[in-house]
Amino acid sequence: MIFLTTLPLFWIMISASRGGHWGAWMPSSISAFEGTCVSIPCRFDFPDELRPAVVHGVWYFNSPYPKNYPPVVFKSRTQVVHESFQGRSRLLGDLGLRNCTLLLSTLSPELGGKYYFRGDLGGYNQYTFSEHSVLDIINTPNIVVPPEVVAGSEVEVSCMVPDNCPELRPELSWLGHEGLGEPTVLGRLREDEGTWVQVSLLHFVPTREANGHRLGCQAAFPNTTLQFEGYASLDVKYPPVIVEMNSSVEAIEGSHVSLLCGADSNPLPLLTWMRDGMVLREAVAESLYLDLEEVTPGEDGIYACLAENAYGQDNRTVELSVMYAPWKPTVNGTVVAVEGETVSILCSTQSNPDPILTIFKEKQILATIIYESQLQLELPAVTPEDDGEYWCVAENQYGQTATAFNLSVEFAPIILLESHCAAARDTVQCLCVVKSNPEPSVAFELPSRNVTVNETEREFVYSERSGLLLTSILTLRGQAQAPPRVICTSRNLYGTQSLELPFQGAHRLMWAKIGPVGAVVAFAILIAIVCYITQTRRKKNVTENPSFSAGDNPHVLYTPEFRISGAPDKYESKRRLGSGRRLLGLRGEPPELDLSYSHSDLGKQPTKDSYTLTEELAEYAEIRVK
Repeated sequence: MIFLTTLPLFWIMISASRGGHWGAWMPSSISAFEGTCVSIPCRFDFPDELRPAVVHGVWYFNSPYPKNYPPVVFKSRTQVVHESFQGRSRLLGDLGLRNCTLLLSTLSPELGGKYYFRGDLGGYNQYTFSEHSVLDIINTPNIVVPPEVVAGSEVEVSCMVPDNCPELRPELSWLGHEGLGEPTVLGRLREDEGTWVQVSLLHFVPTREANGHRLGCQAAFPNTTLQFEGYASLDVKYPPVIVEMNSSVEAIEGSHVSLLCGADSNPLPLLTWMRDGMVLREAVAESLYLDLEEVTPGEDGIYACLAENAYGQDNRTVELSVMYAPWKPTVNGTVVAVEGETVSILCSTQSNPDPILTIFKEKQILATIIYESQLQLELPAVTPEDDGEYWCVAENQYGQTATAFNLSVEFAPIILLESHCAAARDTVQCLCVVKSNPEPSVAFELPSRNVTVNETEREFVYSERSGLLLTSILTLRGQAQAPPRVICTSRNLYGTQSLELPFQGAHRLMWAKIGPVGAVVAFAILIAIVCYITQTRRKKNVTENPSFSAGDNPHVLYTPEFRISGAPDKYESKRRLGSGRRLLGLRGEPPELDLSYSHSDLGKQPTKDSYTLTEELAEYAEIRVK
């Protein structure tokens, strides 16, 4: 005996099509009204090589196994059937043509169940197919109402009854449809699995008043007393309508506010109080209060009440105005700009009432606006002087707040004129002060020595940055007799600038060169020269300045051949660096060197800061060139 797998198709297929395989096809389920009949369509197949002389078949009820002695519905060999099916079953199909369609008449509820077919080809070729049809005996029409019946929207309600009895055909009619619409009968339709149904449609537009209306469908069979009725209650849904709501509310900061929202709908709506998309309170109810204790400026704004159910929604808003001081301003705009660019800075705040906005820089008003929440500052073609800290101030009668922001202007390096070289004893120190943003690189070039020293060589160059200023100091030892030319070069991504650093305090350099004994001799010679010149000028009656003033800034009095008799000759031999340089590290602490003496030569008193900076920086790095 063979049992095959059921497939959810129009016909239940056990195996492949006709020609060499066992198979059977029948609807998986079928229904019929009590007291009527039902035709269960069936086809079967078997291998062609069997070629039976006569084909018989048996229909079983609720079991496919003969050994369980299931009730026999129909048997072609003996016509012996179970008493429940006496006079009720007959075969409509021709088994020789492999058609096993079964007709059951005068249906009663106990005939509902599973029906199995068994093929009998003679001898051992008898097969009961595990696939079956389930018969459902009904006594009410099936009224199909859409899951959503919404007031104001057209709906389609259908009445469906089985039509699988070839001897009796049902006729459909609607009950209680007055005022709803006229029905439309579609007639007999075939279902997916090969069964048949009669369908009638009713189209109408429901109203709120139609909610709960009882609608019926009747199936009658002509020339019989068979008549079946079914009913369905209309559950008309309609969207919420907000019927109660506060008008606009004004409140002072710290006071109590109560907002009310009420709605009508079916079913009850979900009421939600929201602000800026945030849910504050919600409940399924006809009305809902929102209580705000001690309102703050942050609670100022528009509040929305949303009423919704599965069939629609409604919403209304109420404005709550809280009087409060301005919030801390926010600044949105360019904070880094390149020299020459246009900078736009937006300052905004929130307050009630609107504030006065002002933008300051170093106590100078750059822009202001009255009773507005935003202020825009335009700076065309920014310069390094625009770099710095700005303030945005917002104020009204309830208070004042301010926000600081920085504008960074980037520009090419500028070597300041205070950059110079100075000599003392056997040491020369060069100071290069650069103004730049971003921070530049600094290099010292000694053209006559073919040497370039970068600021990264911290053993020889010390650098310190303060704000936009970068100060670099180069120290040379053993150069008092022949100080070289020094060129300071600074560069960043916006440009490069070079400056040959001037020497200041040349007369001091001369004293350092000739030594103590030479200084006495030179001083005596100088006195003699001054006396001679004074007498000569008196004779010529020409008024001249006897000597350069302390305010002059003379050129460096330097010549490598200058030597006074008797002076030490320790610097007489000079070594050239050529293309290679010889950089020697620090030997002990370098002398504290006053680089500000050049200012005193110019008749200016050096400041404490410049003096201190020179003292501190002079201790860090030096280059000794032999």
